Amino acid sequence: MEDVREACGYVSASATPVEAPKIALTFDDGPSAVWTPALLDGLKERGVKATFFLIGENADKNPEIVKRMAEEGHLIGNHTYHHVELIKVSENEARLELADTSAVIVRITGKEPEYMRPPFGTWQRKLEQDIQMLPVLWTIDPLDWTTENQDEIVNKVVTEAEENDIILLHDCYKSSVEAGLRIVDILQEEGFVFVTVDELLLN
Repeated sequence: MEDVREACGYVSASATPVEAPKIALTFDDGPSAVWTPALLDGLKERGVKATFFLIGENADKNPEIVKRMAEEGHLIGNHTYHHVELIKVSENEARLELADTSAVIVRITGKEPEYMRPPFGTWQRKLEQDIQMLPVLWTIDPLDWTTENQDEIVNKVVTEAEENDIILLHDCYKSSVEAGLRIVDILQEEGFVFVTVDELLLN
């Protein structure tokens, strides 16, 4: 009887749906004129939204790519204008680095970035009240910028991946972009759902 009821679409009241684990894919240091469009193509094919922390001078040189990111639903964040370590510059210079990048992003997308990633993960806490952006770090770093070995990058991420993780990659390297898309394929197969970092942080 139970099998017949299930076949007819009846589900036991005790069977509660399990929500798929969420994970965020983030890319720093772009956009790259060469590799970011290839990454965007791959993400679009897979129905995945990512988070991009842009270097201001790179965004300035590639406005069409930034515009495409916004139009395709990716989250755009601030990564300073010249990729400076914020604890090694004056407060004023740090503010300018962030303000100049936000201005570029606003000019291209019409939207003020709400999130930033401090280069090298170092941050001046006293800036938080001034800049009105939330700093975002990461939980998985495969050090993709140190190697062109895609297998190494992929294995490091997929073996560590857990719900609510934030993966750090860079969209300025061919190996990182191709590894990133392989990571998406593997983790989607495992049941993960890719979201932008705001969805993780605001839950």
